[in-house]
Amino acid sequence: MTDPGISALAVPTWPATFTRVGVRLIFAGVVLAVLAALVNRFALLKALGALGMLGVGFLTLAVGTLLAIIGFFAANSRGVAISKGSAALAIVIALGVIGYLLSWVQTGRNVAMLHEVSTDLESPPPFVEIKKIRDAIPGLNPVEYVAEMPGRNGVINVPEQQRKFYPDLQPLVLAVPPAEALVKADAAARKMGWEIVANAPADGRLEATDTTRFFGFKDDIVVRLRAEGSGTRVDVRSKSRVGLGDVGTNARRVRAYLAALRAQQ
Repeated sequence: MTDPGISALAVPTWPATFTRVGVRLIFAGVVLAVLAALVNRFALLKALGALGMLGVGFLTLAVGTLLAIIGFFAANSRGVAISKGSAALAIVIALGVIGYLLSWVQTGRNVAMLHEVSTDLESPPPFVEIKKIRDAIPGLNPVEYVAEMPGRNGVINVPEQQRKFYPDLQPLVLAVPPAEALVKADAAARKMGWEIVANAPADGRLEATDTTRFFGFKDDIVVRLRAEGSGTRVDVRSKSRVGLGDVGTNARRVRAYLAALRAQQ
């Protein structure tokens, strides 16, 4: 006859402990990632502080996922009672968040280390109204176009990097006069969800701010319209307020905006 006490001791309890701790760490990691986005979006912390919080959240999430996976499979193979549904759901959510965050890192490795792009690299459109906004906020990237910036392996020539990585970012010529082109430019910007800061028909200029979806980074855009023949040449410049790199966000934004303008022709 088997001693009940010995049978109870034969079943390990660590898989349940691993699973339970892992699920709690996953929850904490997700909360930290969401809080990092919120504090950055509402300017409760500087961008570096919010990114630091995101990094801690990512590490917490990674450790929790590892523990939960080990505990989950060990519990199943050894007959340890756990809440399988909750654990499986937590692991799936964690893997999804980790995959999303890692996609940022991978994308950043495959694009130029730039925080602004312009369709005119010889004479980039200047910010006017947005300059006043940015000048009032300390610690932002300079509003002026900077042709050289520090990089991982020395000084980066910004125009050269843009030509190498984003050769498709070129001026667009619309077959309408500047006044009509500005109306189209404004409509396309609003369709993109940008906040319009200035619409200056006399200067042929549109300025706007875009906020990234997850982390709430604010990037500024200026659109310049000049008569060219019987049409209008459109130049677009997009610049991040913080950070050395933008993970290709500004280039994607300008590319999408020019496509939206072409669709109106």
